[in-house]
Amino acid sequence: MKKFLTATASVALLSSGAFAEDIKIGVILGFTGPLESITPHMGASAELAMKEVTDSGKLLGGSTVTSVRGDSTCVDAAAAQAAGERLVTTDKVNAIMGADCSGVTGAILANVAVPNGIAMISPSATSPGLSTAEDGGLFFRTAPSDARQGEVVTSILKDRGIGSIAISYTNNDYGKGLAESIQSNFEAGGGKVTISAAHEDGKADYSAEVGALASAGGDLLVVAGYVDQGGAGIIQGALDSGAFSTFMLPDGMYGTVLEEKFGASLNGSFGDVPGTDSPGNATFQELAKAAGFDGSSSFAPESYDAAALIMLAMQAANSSKSADFAGKVMDVANAPGEQIFPGELAKGLELIAAGTDIDYVGASAVELIGPGESAGNYREYEFKDGKITTVGYR
Repeated sequence: MKKFLTATASVALLSSGAFAEDIKIGVILGFTGPLESITPHMGASAELAMKEVTDSGKLLGGSTVTSVRGDSTCVDAAAAQAAGERLVTTDKVNAIMGADCSGVTGAILANVAVPNGIAMISPSATSPGLSTAEDGGLFFRTAPSDARQGEVVTSILKDRGIGSIAISYTNNDYGKGLAESIQSNFEAGGGKVTISAAHEDGKADYSAEVGALASAGGDLLVVAGYVDQGGAGIIQGALDSGAFSTFMLPDGMYGTVLEEKFGASLNGSFGDVPGTDSPGNATFQELAKAAGFDGSSSFAPESYDAAALIMLAMQAANSSKSADFAGKVMDVANAPGEQIFPGELAKGLELIAAGTDIDYVGASAVELIGPGESAGNYREYEFKDGKITTVGYR
């Protein structure tokens, strides 16, 4: 009887076209470095989606999904590349959820993912340069390009009556791309950029940088940096010297750590971070709370969605191989099809298996455009009583 059941199960698997396997997805994020306060929530979000799929037993004949973490450091391209190589060559991951920061993402893409044919979906790499990267159809991102964020930042500044700004940006691909996008959009709208100057991360003192920014002046200071690194140092220096009292803080500067560091000193400052008030986001927040992490943290919804899209694309391709499923990512992410939200990944897998189209909306209202990147939804926030408060969506 035992042999008969085994044979029957084998026939069933053959007829479905998929054998149960332990699928590995690399989660490569800066668990150390300038974003280390937000990456734990990003990693937990991606792993929440993996657990949801594994528990469902609906993926590729009952396959399980295991997370294998790697540390991108966010800023050290060599270390990130080494971590990516370990995930691919030693751990044999089927795909990569990540990386986080733009520079290390580009390094892993060019030197690890493309040569080895491994698909990547980044939840947070926003450099416009990645839109034209030679990716062989393997790279996607659930976060919008900073070309879009520059438009949103300008809209927020104009709506608040800001006519002139100074910009301080972290000296890497992310900071440069975002600063250029903000400047070009703001000036095109009639605004004045008094100075756009780079700062290096990891310094103990930013008085020289703040002095140059203060000399140039402006209605406020835009800090296009990292919340756990030089960006916070620039804010501290500006507050200590009285150079600026109000700041515009784009996505890399979003984090509750600012509440702890500066509190009411940031009252009146504001910023933006990818986000949406969609029903899917509300559901995701509930799931995250139940799982014990902060779903409102930067790029947490996008991380859940990145992992979900990998697994749904695998189901659509009936294969866990990147070469097979990468071409299905755009199909499962966009209309037409039945909409799928967080907590409904089992439903999505079932529909795909039945030959029904799905439109994965997810936690961040996913819509992939052009080169496989998010069309872009942003949450506008402001510091009130020392706390981050949502004031709208764009």
